Amino acid sequence: MPSTRSPLPFSGLTWLALLLALGHAVLASLAMREKSTTADELAHVTGGYTFDHWNDYRLHPENGNLPQRWQALPTALRGAAFPPMDTLAWRKSEVWLTGHAFFYESGNDPAWMLFAARAMNSLWGAALVLLVYFWSRGLWGEAGALVSAAFAALCPTMLAHSGLATSDMCMAFFLLAATGAYWRHLHDARKRVWWLSAGLLGLAAVAKYTAVLLLPLAIIMAALRIFNPAPLDFCRFTFRTRLGRLGAIAASTAAQGLVAGVMIWAFFGFRYSVFNPALPAGEFNLPWDFILSFGGLKAQCIQFARSVHLLPEGWLYGLAFVFKHAEARAAFLDGEYSIFGWMDFFPKTFLYKTPPALLVALAASLGLLAWRFRALAPVRWGGYFYRVAPLIALFAVYWYISLISHLNIGHRHILPTYPVLYILAGALGWAMLRAWHESRQTGAAFAVALAGLVGWQAVTAAQIYPHYLAYFSPLVGGPAHGYQHLVDSSLDWGQDLPALQHWLHDNRRPGERVYLSYFGTDEPARYVPDAVLMPRLPTFDVPRPWHACEPGLYALSATMLSHVYQPQRGPWTLENERLYQLLRQNDANFRRRQFDAAGRPVAAEGFTSDEWTKAWKQFEQLRFARLCHYLRARRPDAEPGYSILVYRLDQAELDAALNGDLRQLAAAIERAHTAARP
Repeated sequence: MPSTRSPLPFSGLTWLALLLALGHAVLASLAMREKSTTADELAHVTGGYTFDHWNDYRLHPENGNLPQRWQALPTALRGAAFPPMDTLAWRKSEVWLTGHAFFYESGNDPAWMLFAARAMNSLWGAALVLLVYFWSRGLWGEAGALVSAAFAALCPTMLAHSGLATSDMCMAFFLLAATGAYWRHLHDARKRVWWLSAGLLGLAAVAKYTAVLLLPLAIIMAALRIFNPAPLDFCRFTFRTRLGRLGAIAASTAAQGLVAGVMIWAFFGFRYSVFNPALPAGEFNLPWDFILSFGGLKAQCIQFARSVHLLPEGWLYGLAFVFKHAEARAAFLDGEYSIFGWMDFFPKTFLYKTPPALLVALAASLGLLAWRFRALAPVRWGGYFYRVAPLIALFAVYWYISLISHLNIGHRHILPTYPVLYILAGALGWAMLRAWHESRQTGAAFAVALAGLVGWQAVTAAQIYPHYLAYFSPLVGGPAHGYQHLVDSSLDWGQDLPALQHWLHDNRRPGERVYLSYFGTDEPARYVPDAVLMPRLPTFDVPRPWHACEPGLYALSATMLSHVYQPQRGPWTLENERLYQLLRQNDANFRRRQFDAAGRPVAAEGFTSDEWTKAWKQFEQLRFARLCHYLRARRPDAEPGYSILVYRLDQAELDAALNGDLRQLAAAIERAHTAARP
């Protein structure tokens, strides 16, 4: 078994681990200090505020009650002006429209609200670093644990999601913590261990619906304990047979499930309905019939729980929402599009977004373990692998579900598996001490190599600062080529409007126009007030008046450039071209039409205002899609923050991309491809 002895004092290494955890939280918060609101953060803070302040759960119940409450706590304690509730957005539970009004239209300070929420979330990252340290210490000793903590604290993925007000880091912590606590409770009869396991199960259940994976994990861990011949002590009784251990574990687990259920009710105010009766009435944004239309046993179980009020309506609705939206979702990978995903999405994403230092450390760890244990007796192998069984089970179950999932929208969805890898990398610290005891010369060389790996990880984190979300491995060309492989939360979540603002300040020519297509929930006018707004997501139902495409700077979020969520995603088709050229014949009429102060078109002769609006929107979408089809072949002139791509286009390029026929477009694309080749 790995040694737990270390020549350095326990307290010294533990303090180093604490400093690493604190440094991780501070670094993550500082990195995101000048980042704009990402797509999900607006919903998290707004939903959490309504949970904390109003005891109402209609907004955003699908993304974890606990992290949203936690992130919105500073805003709730400080007090904030909430938009009027006598609106259609509130009645229809429109979190995006309500959140936009809460952040940017109610006189609040969105920068402070966002920074406070992100700082709160960074504490989950610090807690996860410490959890990795203590779990690794039990396997590899203090030196190995420090190696694990260092890799975790300096991982760009960890730093990115620790600094964002979302539920991913909270879930990563509770999934690992609940797994470890349940495994420990299977081997430790003390009451405090049982209550720790039950409490963490309940907190995991309100952290994110990924917690449902704890059920198969518990079954696997329980089966391993049942077949372990060691006696099982529960409630002052000793169970020596497999049948006895099965009954005891089943009863204990069921009791923990009851405690978790009570905790879920507590987080929803011990009220079944999501709607606070003291507030204006409302309805779900998507009706129950639609949410449950995925059918099957899962839908039947949720419907039964709903009919008997087994759990709060908000929790059940959120779970059904997750299942429904996992059926199909638009996704982008290496220039390809799908609504059902790919089996290799997460393996490729893992390769693209994992620092080479960690990959080398993992390969070295596995190699060293195989070499060190090759001569051990089977009983020693069994004893060792029994201790790491919960980690292996967590990694295997989570990856299996990820591989068959149709939800291929972000690298963050495999974040909970990274702590397992950090813990595994700690084997290098243990091996270093073993080598030191056998030969100081060999141990010194090992220590230098290990320091080099950790240093490599630190250099990686320093080089990409503060753009942690945009990290891509040099194996695929680094962050400058990230937009060619992945978008959305793997690269572009709307965080780089400040980076664009700074770039324009330094590089914009006098009088040069800026066209902006933004993916995210911040307000572009806060950073580039004179930008001509092109299609964006979410739209927030804000009308865009007619605009011409003239020479200037075209700044496009990578997700908008890829067109993954636009109607014209994929290749530019002959039908798209036919409709575009047909509508383009009215371009002169579009230019002549008048718009009122709200940006709505004045009805033209022979057309109603609604018909005119529909024609303009369709033309604008097709024009933007054709432009993106060309720009995807062209090398950008700049990449502020790596998630916004800037192109300086003159009239000749615009004519080729937008004003010519299909042959001229194809020729322009071929020229762009040729110019982009190294």
